[in-house]
Amino acid sequence: MADDAVQSFLIGDVEVLRIVEYQGPFAPTRDLVPGVGPHLWAEHEERLAPDHWDRVSDLTVSALQTWVLRSGGRTVLVDTGVGRGRERPGNPLFHRREGNLPGRLERAGVRPDDVDVVVNTHLHADHVGWNTHDQDGEWVPTFRNARYLLPAADDAHFGPENGYGGGREVDDRLVYEDSVAPVHRAGLTVRWEGEHRIDEHLTLEPAPGHTPGSSVLRLNSRGEQAVFVGDLLHSPVQVLRPERSSCFCLDPDQAARSRRRVLERAAEENELVVPAHFADVGAVEVRRQGGGFTFHRRAA
Repeated sequence: MADDAVQSFLIGDVEVLRIVEYQGPFAPTRDLVPGVGPHLWAEHEERLAPDHWDRVSDLTVSALQTWVLRSGGRTVLVDTGVGRGRERPGNPLFHRREGNLPGRLERAGVRPDDVDVVVNTHLHADHVGWNTHDQDGEWVPTFRNARYLLPAADDAHFGPENGYGGGREVDDRLVYEDSVAPVHRAGLTVRWEGEHRIDEHLTLEPAPGHTPGSSVLRLNSRGEQAVFVGDLLHSPVQVLRPERSSCFCLDPDQAARSRRRVLERAAEENELVVPAHFADVGAVEVRRQGGGFTFHRRAA
């Protein structure tokens, strides 16, 4: 699939657009999901390669993408990528990246001023970058007519009152200052906790572990369901081994508990699982297998 391609499908009455900024090799398998050995990748090579794993290089294959939901007459964005021209010295893949999400959105018929709601599933750099853009040397909201829904636990953790994530990563302060604080100053944010209903079809729920405020967005329309899980899953191997968290999870054990809970419901209720970074078609169908789970490519 070309990076600038747009996929569109329906979940009940809700149109879902997949806007891809990048799709390709990302990280060594042993680094992205520690504890998952090469035998598991090899055992499931037929379904993992080449869409989620480059066998020759042993690199995972991932996507940087934003999901657009047209629901109840409103346009909702789920996560906003890395942004353009950001100082991210702790991550060479994101440092001063020159992305163009607004341009890709416009080619799909979505202008920035058309966006009504922005959902940041959590406040990592690759999920909030296009919250803002540079205007005459100042970071200002990209989607000026939207309400930005931020998990309150993440806003507290990564905000100044907690020393920008406790000062563990220099990038956390930079991310908050250029991609979150300007939206607060503009009065466009909603800090939610517990559960937040967007409309009759869409509901946000906490799924902590990856970050303190990591969340999932549930879609339910005319008996069809999907769950947008952010970084609860980085690779399909975590469907096969839900106890294994990614190297980016701040609390791996809590993330594993959240992941199993979400996968249990997805398998039980036939929810389409839509992670933030899956390549190929970007979503999978999860089914029970023995005491665990397996996955299938989303049907076209």
